Amino acid sequence: MRDEKDFDRAAKRDLEARLKSMNKRLGRDVEQAGKRDQAKPDNTGFGNAFRLSSEFVSAILVGAAIGYAIDWLAGTKPWAMILFLMLGFVAGVLNVLRAAGELSSPVGEDRYKLKGSRKNDD
Repeated sequence: MRDEKDFDRAAKRDLEARLKSMNKRLGRDVEQAGKRDQAKPDNTGFGNAFRLSSEFVSAILVGAAIGYAIDWLAGTKPWAMILFLMLGFVAGVLNVLRAAGELSSPVGEDRYKLKGSRKNDD
């Protein structure tokens, strides 16, 4: 039993030595690459927040602009602008909710699968 453990340890050390040798010949520094990956800050949350807020604001601005243009053409100031401002707000909220739902789902989950189409539904 002890011989098997010694053999496994020796095989593991030999494999690690060969891997280090191969990485050295290829010019890879695995330890430095690991340190570089750890040093990077994770800015995905900031990027997602900026994307969601810009989608929301742009929907409101587009709605207001369309309403203002209709008011200017039809001479119905301020009613079309108020209506389209509210529609832009609703569209912005829906876009944010839709995007936030995509962000909160686990990686690899099939979002477009129908509920009844699972193979193991019993």
